[in-house]
Amino acid sequence: MSQPLPEADTLVRHAGLLATLRGPRPRLGAALRDLGAIRDAAVAMRAGRIVFVGPDADLGASVRTTANVIEIDAGGAAVIPGFVDAHTHLAYAGDRDDEIRARLAGASYEEIASQGGGIVRTVTATRAVSREDLTLLVRGRLDRALGLGTTSVEVKSGYGLSLAAEKASLEAITAAAASHPARVVRTYLGAHEIPLDRRADREGYIAEMVTVAIPEIARLRLAEFADVFCERGVFTAEESRRILGAAAAAGLALRIHADEFSDQGGAALAAELGARSADHLIQVSDEGIAAMARAGVVATLMPAASFFLKLGRFAPARKMIDAGVSIALGSDTNPGGGLSASIPFAMTLACFGMGLSVEEALSAATIGGAMSLGLENEVGSIEVGKRADLLILRSDRLLDLVRVGENPVARVLANGRLAA
Repeated sequence: MSQPLPEADTLVRHAGLLATLRGPRPRLGAALRDLGAIRDAAVAMRAGRIVFVGPDADLGASVRTTANVIEIDAGGAAVIPGFVDAHTHLAYAGDRDDEIRARLAGASYEEIASQGGGIVRTVTATRAVSREDLTLLVRGRLDRALGLGTTSVEVKSGYGLSLAAEKASLEAITAAAASHPARVVRTYLGAHEIPLDRRADREGYIAEMVTVAIPEIARLRLAEFADVFCERGVFTAEESRRILGAAAAAGLALRIHADEFSDQGGAALAAELGARSADHLIQVSDEGIAAMARAGVVATLMPAASFFLKLGRFAPARKMIDAGVSIALGSDTNPGGGLSASIPFAMTLACFGMGLSVEEALSAATIGGAMSLGLENEVGSIEVGKRADLLILRSDRLLDLVRVGENPVARVLANGRLAA
């Protein structure tokens, strides 16, 4: 007896090129260039889930439609998965415009931080706003990212740097996400920096994180991940090990800001602790790359950070791919060194600064990002059963994704509904 056809309430038809990104997860090496493309394709959805992917000519025999079905004609344009932005800092108030001007005049990130600027300056501004106002700020930034094609996004705390302020930040992220079309993953980043008011008691601040803050955040289910800024002048590898060890014991998954300005062994630490992702990695060593490959740690790369911080080099993405490391892309949106929420801009820099092909960059920005966030079975590709996050581009040319100054995305479907 034949099975009844799946029912569909939304259709996207006549995609000139459908980049499904279906297939093995993680995508490694040459597989990064395989987009699982289908020509003249269609996608059918029901209640926010994909029920059919294939040639448009097969659609009528493959699904039955509801009485009020919504049909969207892609008009021969390319259709791709929604972008998965695997690293952002959206929960902040204030700006650091004068620091950006100083950087344009030649000051380095570390020089600005040593003079009382950088992260701790944003902490002061963020602590000064209400949770409700911070929620509105996060919501607005999610809206802008969605318009640029980001349908899943990781959002960190880290500009509170006290238990009360970090809880308020994560509550603001949670509230903003509750009514938003994008899929949001929350990360606790109390180890973003030692706050100014705890500089005389560094060990006390770390001990409080380990014994009080992390268990409380986990108990309240305010985050899926914990992160730490393992860097010269911030948290040492040993301090990072203590903090992330406590997070793992509390049931949080692990991420780490690793080897951004200097090689502090962050990549190797990520491998040792079984972190899902090591991020930035501009100064990562060959040994760190090898350790990540062995442990299956995703390299989440932010080429826009190299660009805006004027670092003069990018993470060695080509070397990582050749070594068998899974890669993802993030925007690193933040007030000081991540001035664009555009994943297409990050893809452009990944191609022209890190040596990726457009196909590799698209894989990193979709299924790679999903791997980084532990969502590879939920988002990041266009496959039956997954959340229906799709982007209809303005043409059938994937090269349009790396044209600076233009938004290549014509329409955004998030969870099966037109969202932008």
